[in-house]
Amino acid sequence: MRGLLTAVFEPDQPYRCSPRVALRPEPFGALAYDFGTRRLSFLKTKLLVEVVRTLGEQPDVHTTLDEAGVPEDQRPSYLKALEGLERTGTIERRT
Repeated sequence: MRGLLTAVFEPDQPYRCSPRVALRPEPFGALAYDFGTRRLSFLKTKLLVEVVRTLGEQPDVHTTLDEAGVPEDQRPSYLKALEGLERTGTIERRT
């Protein structure tokens, strides 16, 4: 369980889907189940699933969004969603 002090989401840094999390594809996007916390999250678009799935393959979040084809006008929403996923532990920074 995460402490009271949490890291700040930094999209210019490398992230990955947590190894504790399993993604199950669904027609709307995917269910993300964290085996450590037993938390279930909903990824509401297939494009967000692609972003989360490929975070570990790119040098930073911005490059991941570029490679996934996230439109410029939707970037703020995706960054906010990823920040929330980082806060819950679904995604994490890579070192």
